[in-house]
Amino acid sequence: MTTVRIDKDGLLTLPAALVEQLGVAGGGELTAELDAAGQLILTPLPERAAASPASLAETVHRKNLAAGIQHIKGVGPKLVEALQRIGITTLEDALYHLPHRYEDRRELRSVASLRPGRTEVFEAIVVSATTSSTRGGRKQYEVVAGDETGTVVFRWFNFNQLWMKKAWHAGKRGIFIGEVNQFGQRREILHPEVEWLSAEDDIQAVMARDPATYGRIVPVYPLTEGLHQKAMRHIMKQVIDAYAGAVSTVIEPEVLQRHHLLPLADAVREVHFPAADNDLEALNRGATAAHHTLVFDEFFFLELGLALKRRGFTMEAGIAFEVNHKYTKPLLKLLPFSLTHAQRRVLSEIKEDMMAPYPMHRLVQGDVGSGKTLVALLAALVAVENGYQVAIMAPTEILAEQHYLNIHGWCESLGVSVLLLTASHKGKEREELLERVRSGSAAIIIGTHAVIQEKVEFHRLGLGIIDEQHRFGVLQRGILKKKGENPDILVMTATPIPRTLAMTVFGDLSLSVVDELPPGRTPVLTKIYAESRRHQVYGLIREEVARGRQAYIIYPLVEESEKSELKAAVQMAEHLQSAAFPELKVGLLHGKLKPEEKEAVMADFKAGEIHLLVATTVIEVGIDVPNATVMVIEHAERFGLSQLHQLRGRVGRSSHQSHCLLIASDRLSDDGVKRLRVMEATTDGFRIAEADLEIRGPGDFLGTRQAGLPDFRVASLLRDGRILEEARREAFTLVERDPELKLPEHQRLKEEMLKRWGGRLELAGIA
Repeated sequence: MTTVRIDKDGLLTLPAALVEQLGVAGGGELTAELDAAGQLILTPLPERAAASPASLAETVHRKNLAAGIQHIKGVGPKLVEALQRIGITTLEDALYHLPHRYEDRRELRSVASLRPGRTEVFEAIVVSATTSSTRGGRKQYEVVAGDETGTVVFRWFNFNQLWMKKAWHAGKRGIFIGEVNQFGQRREILHPEVEWLSAEDDIQAVMARDPATYGRIVPVYPLTEGLHQKAMRHIMKQVIDAYAGAVSTVIEPEVLQRHHLLPLADAVREVHFPAADNDLEALNRGATAAHHTLVFDEFFFLELGLALKRRGFTMEAGIAFEVNHKYTKPLLKLLPFSLTHAQRRVLSEIKEDMMAPYPMHRLVQGDVGSGKTLVALLAALVAVENGYQVAIMAPTEILAEQHYLNIHGWCESLGVSVLLLTASHKGKEREELLERVRSGSAAIIIGTHAVIQEKVEFHRLGLGIIDEQHRFGVLQRGILKKKGENPDILVMTATPIPRTLAMTVFGDLSLSVVDELPPGRTPVLTKIYAESRRHQVYGLIREEVARGRQAYIIYPLVEESEKSELKAAVQMAEHLQSAAFPELKVGLLHGKLKPEEKEAVMADFKAGEIHLLVATTVIEVGIDVPNATVMVIEHAERFGLSQLHQLRGRVGRSSHQSHCLLIASDRLSDDGVKRLRVMEATTDGFRIAEADLEIRGPGDFLGTRQAGLPDFRVASLLRDGRILEEARREAFTLVERDPELKLPEHQRLKEEMLKRWGGRLELAGIA
């Protein structure tokens, strides 16, 4: 029997013979446990395999990329702060902070050969430096510099005179960089960059010492206050030289070959500091192989996440609804019109999804007036026929109220109970409403975010309908889903969403488009009017009212404020009634009215008792008065294109010719002019949406910069639509082959996707 002693420190000392017997004489690990008789059993652990050099290198690379930007030489606390303002905290952030344009500095030119419209690099000597004034009396600092071939003028409008006199005087020699402008025979550069040279400096040696600035195509980075282009380039040069090699892709080699993608590290190097033989125009369009590689890599992992998410839906158990027509057929008989072919097609797609044994996740797009709300109501009635509740969620109280006004009239004649729940409902009234939801006595619940608050408990939620989904994020969709046991989700938007945006924000949803307007609609004539031509607008309103028609006038505000010049609805309604149209009946509709007051105003307008309805954007969605043929929008430049298109959709709802008159300020910005010209040129919602996306960018196009829109480091939805489609195809094909990415060769793909997008796409269950 071998005796083992435990010393006072609790350490176990094993005799040499036992160590040898256990086979761990050369070192190793043991497990120790007591058996049933209280005997200590020692068992050697198998040796762990040493980490492979590849996985070791990967670990080191990951650690390096996560290191702070302060590790770069010359980046002190002030620069760290400035870099953080533009999203650069780590070395990886810096690698993906791409130039937004490039300048050609490959060649040192003579002054005579400077090309207008280009950023040029040249050597010159200052001939003169003086302060002068423009014809308008504005002070300017003017420098003339030249070489043996000619002269060029430098000009500054914002300057410190003492500093300029000290820095710029005749005889100084330097290397100058700037964009050349041509005025007649004279060439000018505003605020050039300069590197001063001493008499003995050799220019080629000076340029060779700064390879980030001279003799190449030079990157120009997005900056912030306290950060200058030259300093930024030097920081980025260090980061690229030392750490670009740390990035690598885990996308399968055959995919890379199929799309002619570069190794990721090469693409990063090339995008920041392109080789001299690159095409400058292609670089500035983001159309090089390096740009393509980085964009594909980014889109691929997003689409992989969306493919897994959609796959996850189809693998969940859902409600298999039956279509028994208890309420849907009676509703169709109540309607004074027939469904369009597009409405019938979309409804059958929805019904097919609802009858399936897994949850529906479908996006319904449809232009203004295409009848999406009716399609959604018919879907809701299918759920109610099966004994389930329906939640309809709208982004604003006004829109929720409009849905309520439209839906409850129809439903109550069918014996289906509809309830409105918004943040305005307080105290006892709110408790009563919540009890009706809990007990199931309310079949259709319409509301705002209030519908998904914690205290709201559904008796049996079977369908969630989200209207104007672009104003909600993925997370709200997820919360609504958790209010029932995997209810079906139907998402609606009247904002035509360009394809690229739909594939990213709603890439996990099936798509239906109501692409047909009801018959008998006449395209609306749209025209821009300056403030000075208001009398013509009022003249057209009088003509239309004399024909028995009605008109809307829309204002951006409810009441005037001292700070704003904008005309407001309340004051203008009074003015129009008393001064402009005393012979007509003027009504007023805005968001501050109580629901019953709004309902009364709309009932009077529909009945023709109000000739001219003054309103705020409360009427943007959901109001249908076929007899209204004039839509006047005041301060039209203050509205987004999609919103203008929505407002215009309130007219043109009959066979009568309708007009949309945009009254704009005399001081229009370039964007304002562009927007209004698009409205004049087309009534196609998708063309308008594309233009809006181009003018405003994806974040603003979707309302606020909301949770549904992914943050792209390198990709652009406007520029890279084709690459997005390629990446989506590859990602979805991969998930068809391996639905949960369980194959060993897909493990790293899955890890990378979860690292980048898991939180944003709510993919925790996929890990």
